[in-house]
Amino acid sequence: MIWLVLTGAAAGIISGMGIGGGTVLIPALVFLFGTDQLSAQGVNLIYFIPTAIIALFTHAKNKNIETKILKPLILFGIIGAFVGSMTALSLKPTLLKKIFASFLLIMGVTEITKK
Repeated sequence: MIWLVLTGAAAGIISGMGIGGGTVLIPALVFLFGTDQLSAQGVNLIYFIPTAIIALFTHAKNKNIETKILKPLILFGIIGAFVGSMTALSLKPTLLKKIFASFLLIMGVTEITKK
């Protein structure tokens, strides 16, 4: 139980920073708690809603939102979410896990090497 609390807190802190709590939450659910990849991604999506709302209010209060770019981002984000969820459902769980791991590796290397 304590590991769930710590995982949720760590993912929430990272979500609030705008980095994406799924980078902590999904691997933790898969490796620490034995959740399958697709279920972990589903939990992450549900988890994302309240944490995103809190982060949104905080960033809006501090005027950290570029309102000019919201409409196209929202529109294409919805389209991308639909395509991504349909793709995830059609992939074998092992391939989905490898794709997600590759994504995290690329993002990690990018963060370490960028100036």
